[in-house]
Amino acid sequence: MRSGSAARAAALALSCTALWVLAAPGSASAAITSVLAGQTISGNPIACATQSDGVRVCQGTDGGSPIADTRLKSFDGQPLALYVILPPAPAGSDGHYPLVVQSHGWGVNPAGLGDTQFYGPTADAWAKGGYAVLQMTARGWFDSCGSAQSRLISAPACANGYIRLDDDRYEVRDIQYATGLLVDEGVVDPGRIGATGESYGGGVSLQLATLHNRVMNADGSLSPWTTPHGTPLTLAAAAPVIPWSDLAYSLEPNGRTLDYQTTPPTADLSPIGVAKQSFIAGLYALGNAYGFYAPPGTNSQADLTTWYLAVNGGEPYDSNAEDQALVTQIARYHSAYYLLDGAYGTAREAPSPLMIANGFTDDLFPVDEALRYYNLDRSLYPSDPISLFDWDGGHQRGQNKAADVDLLSSRIREFFDHYVKGGGAQPPLGATALTETCPSTAPSGGPFSASSWSALHPGEVDHDSRATQTISSSAGDPTISKTIDPIAGGGACATVSATDQGSGVATYRLPAVTGRGYTLLGATTVLANLAVTGQFPFIAARLWDVDPGSNTETLVARGVYRLDPSSPDGYQVFQLHPGAWHFAAHHIPKLELLGQDSPYVRTSNGQFSIAVSDLEVRLPVHEVPGAPGTPSIVTRPKRHFDPYAGCGVPTSSINRRATHASRRGVVLSGTAGEKPCAYASTANRRRQRVVHVYLSIYRTLRHGRCRFLLANGKLSRPRSCKRPIELLARGTSRWTLRLRIPVPRGHYLARTDAVDATRRHQRRSAVVAFSVT
Repeated sequence: MRSGSAARAAALALSCTALWVLAAPGSASAAITSVLAGQTISGNPIACATQSDGVRVCQGTDGGSPIADTRLKSFDGQPLALYVILPPAPAGSDGHYPLVVQSHGWGVNPAGLGDTQFYGPTADAWAKGGYAVLQMTARGWFDSCGSAQSRLISAPACANGYIRLDDDRYEVRDIQYATGLLVDEGVVDPGRIGATGESYGGGVSLQLATLHNRVMNADGSLSPWTTPHGTPLTLAAAAPVIPWSDLAYSLEPNGRTLDYQTTPPTADLSPIGVAKQSFIAGLYALGNAYGFYAPPGTNSQADLTTWYLAVNGGEPYDSNAEDQALVTQIARYHSAYYLLDGAYGTAREAPSPLMIANGFTDDLFPVDEALRYYNLDRSLYPSDPISLFDWDGGHQRGQNKAADVDLLSSRIREFFDHYVKGGGAQPPLGATALTETCPSTAPSGGPFSASSWSALHPGEVDHDSRATQTISSSAGDPTISKTIDPIAGGGACATVSATDQGSGVATYRLPAVTGRGYTLLGATTVLANLAVTGQFPFIAARLWDVDPGSNTETLVARGVYRLDPSSPDGYQVFQLHPGAWHFAAHHIPKLELLGQDSPYVRTSNGQFSIAVSDLEVRLPVHEVPGAPGTPSIVTRPKRHFDPYAGCGVPTSSINRRATHASRRGVVLSGTAGEKPCAYASTANRRRQRVVHVYLSIYRTLRHGRCRFLLANGKLSRPRSCKRPIELLARGTSRWTLRLRIPVPRGHYLARTDAVDATRRHQRRSAVVAFSVT
């Protein structure tokens, strides 16, 4: 769902020829006049209509009757409405085009040539630039069994055609399957495939990039991505716009994501966070209006209505087995972060080149959704191409200023010209940011660019408060909460009275800004001692810019932190979602900590109070300490606080005597363990246990290159030895890896990598050598 767009986009009306020409797109002389013959619900091809600019549009619809139904029949028989848009017909051979997959947002039907929802170039612009474009209406939406009429036309095929919520096994695989068909027809080049999309489509794009050259089967296993005729496929690049990387966290954040370290996979899921109630209610209603939800109780893996009721029911979540199972399922099948991590037993692999765009003022999928993925990718694959583009845009409260969107669109085009089409100049990597400005007519600040996310904020403004303040679950002005709600509120530039809210709201004012001011460009960090009384506590944090001249304040950043019910007290750290804002001279940054923020987040089912003491707030700023014009309050950043600091890293080893290798397979076994910190909390002790043991088996080549053994017994193409392909062993404290497949002859090295639940990897292990003769 794109900010300011609650209504579905109008469908593009196209005239279709009555004469179907069964062309052979792969031949050197044949012009493409239709696509997907034999692959639609009726079996009829989708005719392509030539537009006034020469671009060809092939639209598959239900046609109003079964015999005219040209929706794609997907891998499992699901009818899918789609557009295939092609460049003007060339004078010579036709086909083998680079492909851009454009995936739509939640509740916004793709509209063909001029559809602007994707934030990048329109399909018409891509086609004029020599690209083919694929726009598919995701299963369960609109003409893809979303409307009652579309289900009547093909009732048996639509029986299970409900929304699967961007499941790797269904919506993602639909795109992979359709792409494969176009490759087999000679329309698309198998080596030049890119994916982009916004919001719901951004999630799909990031999942496609993470799968890279694999498909996920119904049982969660992975297989090579090939066309129906067997041609291997790889996603060349992706540009997800306002995506999530962890869907459960984005909708129910617990505040455990920190922008300065890799997020442990268990940390974001436990404890279960605080529901973004106004967004979740709006999204569910939009799906009801334009989509098809599974009837409650018929499919536990796609039961959105039951899930919605469970979330709205509130606490206790963590002691509820159904809630825990829901969070695990969303992480496993709907969230690119856990696929990249290999958290649920899949082999880890480097993703496609990525450009990820998120909005500082996007209260649904904020910038930390990209940062979580970015940090993990850089930790696993330091040389992988990945870039960030962050601006005042996206979902509500994003302003989406025209100049900013134009810049984003041009960056996406540059990225794909280089990584998908080939031949374009190397696009900028690293991080690019545009800051929020008010009023909405003012141009955004920047762009600011740096080699990495952390390099965007070389300075820091710190503030300490030793005094104890109390947060109460019943305190806070509801009119302020409503004014800044992303759905019902007044937008990014809304202002409220700057008078402190009083008892039950912890308030911290930083010194008035001097000189030229400073620019927040990152995630505000809060560290404090917390002492809790009551049940189901959480903290809603807000950073304001107070204008002393008018005694009004503007929201700069916000966040939510769920306290761990098993260990709620003690010294803790959390961050607000990243913000980008210039604090002008004489203005005052103000931090507020509350026990509620309705209607944005759901009010707790419990009553509680939290005593806050020894608080420190750290603002990451773009100004360089000591540089001319930088206020003296800006200093070098302090050392980051690691909530898992001091915990022993895991260890593992291979039992050399138990290593067996032959042409019929390889068996490796060994042990792994951990030494938790004696002073760690019970919850942290659990997170320090080894949860996975991975092995890389490889041959070394020259110049730092290696070939890694794959699960199918084949060797990978030569790649940097620093980018290992790892296989998951069975077991932890005593583990075994068995490959019962033919293995090429030669000399091999094997290395282990034990990982605990905090995502800490063991130090580089010794290698074991063996030969297959």
